[in-house]
Amino acid sequence: MIIDILKFIILGLIQGITEPIPVSSSGHLLIFQKLISGSNLDVDFGLLATLTNFGSLIAIAILFRKDIINLFKSFFGYLKTKKQEYYDNYKYCWLIVIGTIPAGIMGIIVTKLGLFDALEKNVKFVGITLLITALFLFLIRKLKGKKSPNQITYKDALVVGLFQTVALLPGISRSGATIVGGMTRKFKRETAFNFSFILYIPISLATTVLGISDLVNSNLSVNMWICYLTATAIAGIFTYFATIWFRNIVKNGKLIYFVIYCLIVGSLVLIFL
Repeated sequence: MIIDILKFIILGLIQGITEPIPVSSSGHLLIFQKLISGSNLDVDFGLLATLTNFGSLIAIAILFRKDIINLFKSFFGYLKTKKQEYYDNYKYCWLIVIGTIPAGIMGIIVTKLGLFDALEKNVKFVGITLLITALFLFLIRKLKGKKSPNQITYKDALVVGLFQTVALLPGISRSGATIVGGMTRKFKRETAFNFSFILYIPISLATTVLGISDLVNSNLSVNMWICYLTATAIAGIFTYFATIWFRNIVKNGKLIYFVIYCLIVGSLVLIFL
């Protein structure tokens, strides 16, 4: 039992650290799954992804709680009073909606048609997408946009949303794709970071809701539930601190660290796995 918990702690660590940074949490879980293939670790990775994603969602919601509360207040405040003081945040809410729509529609299509079923277990493809991530991060590493949150247009939000659809490919980081999208639209670094993570919340919430059926239909023992919930808690804790760390990396323009990391890990995956 203790050994199983330790293994699930490792899985929670992987999810928690890699979820907010541009290296793909799903890709890293697949790499780890490949590394432990043949071991006696009994893991439902679909269920694990749902639960640890929920842990990460809670962490992001806590970090951005003031922004979320202000957005809700402003949205309904503007609807009720039409006061100009609420307008910027009211508009920002609609920007999030527009940014969410492309990935939402594409996610339904991908799921219904099983477009990426052949790729979801292909660790070599993860190696390729890590190299692609490295390339795009390298191209935008020095960009310094000027757009603040109240200067984001609906077209900007749609473009970032289209970038987010690319993250449906196994191994492509959602945060990496949306930050790259924001930077190509001349967002300030902090603006791109904040928009990316606020945009994460509805997508992650939808993923959690869609995964409820897996939770209901799971036939886990009490001991295994303890293991999964431990991984969820660990994922939440480490997502919280990794997001704070990543925010500083983005603000200081040090994305080159992730370029190097993705190049190394992607190459190692292609060579050895």
